[in-house]
Amino acid sequence: MYVRQSTPQQVLENRESRERQYALAQFAQRLGWPAERVVIVDEDQGQSGKLADNRSGFQRLMTEVSLNHVGIVLGLELSRLSRSNTEWHHLIDVCGIFHTLLCDQDGVYDALDSNDRLLLGMKSAMSEYELITMHNRLLRGSRNKAGRGELFLAVPLGYLKTPAGEIIQEPDEQARGMIQLVFEKFEELRSAYAVFRYLVVNNLQLGFRRHRGGRIGELEWRPPSPSRILSILRHPIYAGAYAYGMHRAGTKNPATGRPEGGKWFLPPEELPVLLQDRLPAYISWDQYLANQEQLKQNRSLHETRGAPKRGEALLPGLVVCGKCGRHMTTRYKADKRPSYYCDEHWRSALDEPCGRISATTLDNLVAQEVLRALKPAAFELSLRAIENVEQERKRLHDQWNQTLEHARQDVARAERQYHGVEPENRLVARTLEARWEDALKKQRQAEEDYHRFLTRLPATLSGADRKRIQSLSNSVVALWHAPGTSALDRKQIVRCVVERVTVVADKATELNEVTIVWLGGGTTQHRVARPVGSYEQLKDFRRLTE
Repeated sequence: MYVRQSTPQQVLENRESRERQYALAQFAQRLGWPAERVVIVDEDQGQSGKLADNRSGFQRLMTEVSLNHVGIVLGLELSRLSRSNTEWHHLIDVCGIFHTLLCDQDGVYDALDSNDRLLLGMKSAMSEYELITMHNRLLRGSRNKAGRGELFLAVPLGYLKTPAGEIIQEPDEQARGMIQLVFEKFEELRSAYAVFRYLVVNNLQLGFRRHRGGRIGELEWRPPSPSRILSILRHPIYAGAYAYGMHRAGTKNPATGRPEGGKWFLPPEELPVLLQDRLPAYISWDQYLANQEQLKQNRSLHETRGAPKRGEALLPGLVVCGKCGRHMTTRYKADKRPSYYCDEHWRSALDEPCGRISATTLDNLVAQEVLRALKPAAFELSLRAIENVEQERKRLHDQWNQTLEHARQDVARAERQYHGVEPENRLVARTLEARWEDALKKQRQAEEDYHRFLTRLPATLSGADRKRIQSLSNSVVALWHAPGTSALDRKQIVRCVVERVTVVADKATELNEVTIVWLGGGTTQHRVARPVGSYEQLKDFRRLTE
């Protein structure tokens, strides 16, 4: 006899159905089977009958039938066995081969009898159609509720669902400030992974509300992850918009068994439901769209700039071929000397490549122009740098002060609980005393970490630090070539002022036409001589031979 109910909730609440199914054991004995020959298969309790892959009980039943160990299969309803026509007809075929009967509350069926087989097939089709009908009914109901902006199964970090169903921002100031910090640092660093690195380096954690377990709703702190930072940046709720259908499920490939074609966080224009200005926001909608565009540009594709990486080339993602208009690829040879190369002829079947240029030649030109553009603003840059450093340190010290405040609150709560218990009730007092001691240890550890942080990064800049920043800003060229300035730092500086660099590389001449498009719309024209490999590539080759 096969026992199954579709969900754990049905197992707990639908007791009459459960009792009726287990009562089939006595029914089998009345039919003539001894009690020791009645086998109850109930491993699939709480499992849906849509598929048999995750139902070990159904697979065990099929195995026993195929071994000719079963005389009759009992079930309260045949839909309990399966709601899939494929698996149901497979079971009927196996039962027909080994002369196994099927029985439910309506009657007994022989898989070899044509009338019984027809009736079993009709019941199978109705069972599968009933599953589809229930699924569509529930799905349409949820979509109708989502269309009103009222369907919330769970809320992301930084938000809290009240018992009344209202969605509010995280009431904890530190947890709310960490979400705001993620958006501020992304606007500054322009990379989700750079934001993750910043949080890890400064030992900052995100506040999570527990959704399950014994302490539902309690705030706990966990280290961030790159995927978590990316989900915060992509979710429209942080811009005050209600979104439904953000994830698109893929279809299962029958050859590999893996889902394909799925996508996480669909773009706003593809969302089934998107209602703006429905929820409290951390950022504006325009900033959200700008963040999505930046995330798109950070991908290393032919039509995007990509995020700056640690290679020595200065302009990856910024160099555009002046002939075909596509981004040029950065290529490193065996000697690690980089160059910019247009490989569009491989995809478009052009007669010959558009050309290539040594990265050193182009990088020196762009670096010289960038330094020339930044030189008049050196004093303003020094003031802005001092202001940014002060603001950054204040933000970090505020986070540490909030962490210490949380630790002191935990200690005070544990102390109140300990003093509130009766002294003679040692069974409870010992547990509360251990919690108090644990809270004191965490407070002491947080204070020691904060003192180490103060020695490394004081709360305010000293006079010597201010003078050093001003002197470095007055010598931008020296700062650019300083050993402590990495290639990644230079790339980020260039991207602050340069939108793209267009290069026309001609094989017949060593001179290349270069156009620098600056952020703001300004352009400058330049001509640069690149190294060549033969005399034929010189523009005066004919005059030279004459």
